[in-house]
Amino acid sequence: MSDRPQYVLALDLGTTGNRAILFNQQGNIFGQTYQEFTQHYPEPGWLEHDPQEIWQDTYNCIKQVIAKTNIEVSQIAAIGLTVQRETCLLWDKTTGEPLHKAIVWQDRRTSKICNDLREQGKAETIQQKTGLVLDAYFSATKLQWLINWVKENKPDVNWDNIIAGTIDTWALWKLTGGKVHATDISNASRTMLMNLDTGDWDKSLLELFNIPEHIMPEIRPSMSLFGTTDTEVLGAEIPIAALFGDQQAALFAHGCDRPGLLKCTYGTGCFLVAQSGTQVTRSQQQLLSTVAWSTPEQTNYALEGAIFTTGASIQWLRDGLKLIDSAAESETLASQVPDTNGAYFVPALSGLGAPHWDMNARGAFLGLTAGVKREHMVRAVLEAIAYQVKEVVEAVNQDSEKPVSLLKVDGGATQNNFLMQFQADALGVEIERPVILDATAQGAAFGAGLTVGFWDSYQDLVSSRKIDRVFSPGEGASGAQANYSMWKRAVERAKNWIE
Repeated sequence: MSDRPQYVLALDLGTTGNRAILFNQQGNIFGQTYQEFTQHYPEPGWLEHDPQEIWQDTYNCIKQVIAKTNIEVSQIAAIGLTVQRETCLLWDKTTGEPLHKAIVWQDRRTSKICNDLREQGKAETIQQKTGLVLDAYFSATKLQWLINWVKENKPDVNWDNIIAGTIDTWALWKLTGGKVHATDISNASRTMLMNLDTGDWDKSLLELFNIPEHIMPEIRPSMSLFGTTDTEVLGAEIPIAALFGDQQAALFAHGCDRPGLLKCTYGTGCFLVAQSGTQVTRSQQQLLSTVAWSTPEQTNYALEGAIFTTGASIQWLRDGLKLIDSAAESETLASQVPDTNGAYFVPALSGLGAPHWDMNARGAFLGLTAGVKREHMVRAVLEAIAYQVKEVVEAVNQDSEKPVSLLKVDGGATQNNFLMQFQADALGVEIERPVILDATAQGAAFGAGLTVGFWDSYQDLVSSRKIDRVFSPGEGASGAQANYSMWKRAVERAKNWIE
């Protein structure tokens, strides 16, 4: 067996679980492992993750994929890391212990802080500096909450030893044996603390949120050498050569490297990201201006529509309501009825993201009558996912010179053929689904492999990606588009529910 590097390892640390995927020289999946982790809901609208569990699962996934594929660690050329964004934590750099569970991007506990800042007239300045809409979704108010909690509950903490970060920073710190405290610019651009024009932490925003600058990680280019794995962690020093936010990684995998190209990832939430080139582009439609990725030579930017609850609503049908036994069953049930029998679902289980940005909205079923059955409700949930995406595509169209004519998709929920066909019908454009749906992991692998010279051509990698299926608008298009206005009425009823 040759121990010459033959693989790139991608670590995809998501909202509900972690993946380790080995990609071979052809850019195809050679082996993979996945582990779900615990979701902690201490109060309505709150969501936490245990950072130690995330790390342990990540470590186990790496060990398992190496064992399963029977390779040597030395055959891994590089590691690419991609993560759920905005989720953040504080930990002690001397003990390695988190001071509190990580607060997840979906968590709404800091809505009041955001509302207070809006009343103080701070929203416009924050948006101008960061490209982001003032919202509890982003890390800034979560870090502020964590710092206040620690000061109140652990007053003896020595703040010289405390460091902060999003999940990428935590995983990088653990992988390098505590040697590297850094993040990349794509993740930093989602904290609501980075100045989009300078690419550095914004001192006035750190002051506004009472966050000491010394606890923040160093911001580095997405495709650069972040360090190597500690020999005590993996038994070898493997370069960690790319770090992306998950949506940016998917954009990179799809080859969306110039303006006019966009993709939509259907995961826990739905994220529609449009490449905007090397200049910051500002939206007139409440879309986010964000960093796509960077190399040491160049930074690319993007516009993004972030939808909080999509795959999570299918998971809720399974785990919360127990209307289905598996995510796959939602497709079967939805296909058994010709329509929703007048039922509409608003997926505001964590408030509404783009284009509404309503932290006080809550999920709702409307239009229910005695004739509505389980199949209708399941179908209404799938239709609502497609309608949310339609809203964001309309916003992108209003911001762009030419309308979206093709949507490249990825993520677990795209396996649902009913959803993809309904999406094509609702949008009236073709939907392109690749063979490899784990585009986030693929993008991280591409970035790491290109950085260390394992691959030499980004264009060759992208062009060799295989398409599984293209969904074209069909006979259901007129009905799907006709019901859209009624669904929008349902959304209005669910808005501003929590006072």
